[in-house]
Amino acid sequence: MPLPFVILSVVAAMFLIVGGDAAGKILSAQGFAPFFVAWARFALAAVILLPFSGIQRHEWRMLADWRLILRAALIAGGICFILTALKTEPLANAFAGFFIGPVVAFVLSAILLKERVTVLRAILLALSFCGVLIVVRPGFGFTAGMGFAVLAGCFHGSYLVATRWLAPGYRPRFLLISQLIIGAVLLSPFAASGVGAFDAPVAGLLAISAIGSAMGNLLLVQVNRTTPAGVIAPLIYSQLIAAMIFGLVIFGDWPDGWTLVGLMVIIAAGVGSALAAGRGR
Repeated sequence: MPLPFVILSVVAAMFLIVGGDAAGKILSAQGFAPFFVAWARFALAAVILLPFSGIQRHEWRMLADWRLILRAALIAGGICFILTALKTEPLANAFAGFFIGPVVAFVLSAILLKERVTVLRAILLALSFCGVLIVVRPGFGFTAGMGFAVLAGCFHGSYLVATRWLAPGYRPRFLLISQLIIGAVLLSPFAASGVGAFDAPVAGLLAISAIGSAMGNLLLVQVNRTTPAGVIAPLIYSQLIAAMIFGLVIFGDWPDGWTLVGLMVIIAAGVGSALAAGRGR
């Protein structure tokens, strides 16, 4: 897959996913628990997309594959933890902590998938990790919300590697519907708690949260079929730009000085890493 198409697809996916999380943050502010919002996101997206998934009878049995269950558990955990972080943290701050994910994906793809590691990209990812530390500032005002954001990033980075691992063997639409169905089942024990009052705007926000996340992840699955996780991981940094835009426009949040410095470091390192990957270095 040509690099410009990869970049466009991943950036579009990041804006869709952040838009879904922004809707989830609004729902949390209205009294809905993060685990309920996550469950509703999986369940609603599964119901809407199942008729278009092309799932076959023999594929239903595949849903018991431990590898698919592990992958679904990773993305479900990541979504639950980032929604928990967003209850108390601005979008940009939470996603900066979340960006431990590309570092996790880079390391795991090298260890588990034996993907090529270059010195330049390793240095750039180390630089991005420094940017995460500037934002998170462990020991200097570190909050529980930022802790959940970092945990979400660890889960999501692992999910990216699991997707790369499984993508060659499954249809993209099946991988998407499998994570939605399995994720809804895994989160169903938590669905009854923290349910706020329902009305038309709430239904709309739930739909935005579900469809934005589902479409974003479908794009990622498509790209992962032909592109190494180490190439995709740096492009995930475009999520920070989306988070700053949504945070400012919807919530009126703008990062403080140190957070802005950390964000710029993360974005610069991510762009550099993407360029290095495109040159095969």
